Amino acid sequence: MDASDELLQVPKASALLTLDGAIRSLNTAMARTLGSSIEQCLGRRFGELLPASQSTAVESLVTHAATTKTVAMRVLEFPGPGAAPVVCLIEARPVNDPLGGGRLVWMHSLDAGNDLGGLVIPFRLAAEAASLGLCMYSPPSRELEWLGGAPTLAALFPRASMALSEVVRRVHPDDRGALRRLVNSPAARSPWIRLRFLTERDGCHHLICQARRIVLGYGGAEWGIGVICDDTKGEARRRRALVALSAERQRAAEIAAFSSALMTAVTEQEVQQVVLTRLAATFGGTGAALALVTKGRLRVSSDAGIPIPVAALHGMPLDAPSALPSAIRTGEPQFICSREEYVRRWPHGIMVPYFDQLDSGYAISITSLSPAGDQSLGAWLVTYDSEHHSSPDERALMGTLADLAGQALKRVRLQEARVELATVLQQTMLPTLPEHLPGLEVAARYQPSRDGLDIGGDWYDAFVMPDGAIAVEIGDAQGHDVNAAAAMGQVRASMRAIAAREPDPATVLTRTNELLVTMGSARFASCAMLRIDPVDGRVTGASAGHVPLLYARGDGSHSIREMPGGPVLGVLPEADYLEETFTLDKDAALVMVTDGLVEGPALPLDDGLERAGTLAAQAVHDGLTAEETADRILDAAVEGDHLDDVAVLIIRRT
Repeated sequence: MDASDELLQVPKASALLTLDGAIRSLNTAMARTLGSSIEQCLGRRFGELLPASQSTAVESLVTHAATTKTVAMRVLEFPGPGAAPVVCLIEARPVNDPLGGGRLVWMHSLDAGNDLGGLVIPFRLAAEAASLGLCMYSPPSRELEWLGGAPTLAALFPRASMALSEVVRRVHPDDRGALRRLVNSPAARSPWIRLRFLTERDGCHHLICQARRIVLGYGGAEWGIGVICDDTKGEARRRRALVALSAERQRAAEIAAFSSALMTAVTEQEVQQVVLTRLAATFGGTGAALALVTKGRLRVSSDAGIPIPVAALHGMPLDAPSALPSAIRTGEPQFICSREEYVRRWPHGIMVPYFDQLDSGYAISITSLSPAGDQSLGAWLVTYDSEHHSSPDERALMGTLADLAGQALKRVRLQEARVELATVLQQTMLPTLPEHLPGLEVAARYQPSRDGLDIGGDWYDAFVMPDGAIAVEIGDAQGHDVNAAAAMGQVRASMRAIAAREPDPATVLTRTNELLVTMGSARFASCAMLRIDPVDGRVTGASAGHVPLLYARGDGSHSIREMPGGPVLGVLPEADYLEETFTLDKDAALVMVTDGLVEGPALPLDDGLERAGTLAAQAVHDGLTAEETADRILDAAVEGDHLDDVAVLIIRRT
């Protein structure tokens, strides 16, 4: 066939190419199909104007026509003039070039209106190769036609054609909105979406779908092409993985909570509580017990899941030929998978009451509570109501947690020993107030901090001076430990010794400060001291950086007295202290406190003083004794936000 303009006058898309695929000329229909103007197309390689996925197909089509001198056909995808690409059946054949006498390739679209299915064959083959399903949707008819692809997906569409309404009905209600958006998507290629699709034979499938808009044939109608992936098995795997991950996270959280609870336990009872509430659940057992060694015998406690009465084990000697004492003696864990194994390894075990009534599958895991390098403090055991074989990981974890429990017990017992020592020291250092003071009632209370040792630096004192006056003092040495208690005792003893020669409170504070500074004391202390004449109620007082004094009257009123003085003791050399004098009326009371009673994280000092003053004034008005008044004030502090040491000293004039 001779090459001429007549070849481009056909109504279908048409172009003349050189043998290497460059466009020599084309008609308007071809330019529109390529999505460009004629000027933009001339001289460019034909394949460059098509999607990259089509370049190989175009090259082979041109090469075949140019080299074999025969007609070749192929379905190609063109950009098209709109959003949807155009799929055309293209014929390529060799023609003569009248201008140069050479050869050209004439490419033009063919009418495939009678066989639109042929235009989607490349899509179907690609879908089948990728194990995907393919369907086609006609907007005018609202019908979905199954085109094929992966055979396993054919079950989703038992009929070759299905109304869109039927498809919507089979989709999970929560996913129908996504399906409508997919069908009505204006984009040439929609995002992938997930749908739950109910089939007639094998239930719900989890599908991943994408829609494409294409025009079939030059000048043809627009269709929707659906690509479907059945992800049901993948979804099931993901769900199993999520369940496993969730279970693992839950287990990790339980182990972390178990460890944290052990590390924060502050009493042996709290350690016991942690073990008995968490141990069995952590290791999938039905019961748990904790055995601690006391004077060579076992002290056993358990949860309600242990089938053997605890009384059968309680009091068992450490040298008994049984699994539990053996694990404690040797430090070697015992993992016994069945009752038969227990009897074989520990024949004396059948002497335990009710042991012979247990099921054959009854299993026990026993682990010693032995901090590294230390003697075992006891053991815990987990019971199972069926045969149980502990994995290496489970054994390692149980050993790690048992070590933590042993460390917690050791720490608690050391703390309890220190607290016992500290309590004795505190009781020794806090004085016994005189039982009878002329004209006065005196009462004192002390409550240690909730943190640290059960001891602190708060103190109080009351004694008769050589001239018959009554000296009372209250103070707070820095810290909440044995050193704080020692510093407190040092300050209190110094003030007593100085007061025996110096009757004025200001002088006593001055001399005490000089002594502490000279000694290079590492602790400072606040203090308030009063000298009271029991005959006329004359009070002389001074303060070393201490909280104000409270004055409670019989009529129910009170006042806050900020006494003069100077800085806290033990910090500034050559500090001077001032004093003031006032009168304590009959049936009135003075309340001396440390800052822990009137100040806290949620309690400003002014509010705390007001609260204590109101309580004291009401107590005096109600005719309570000094002892009863002290109890009322201390109880209110303990019920509130009490963190620091607390001391209160009540002086009531009778």
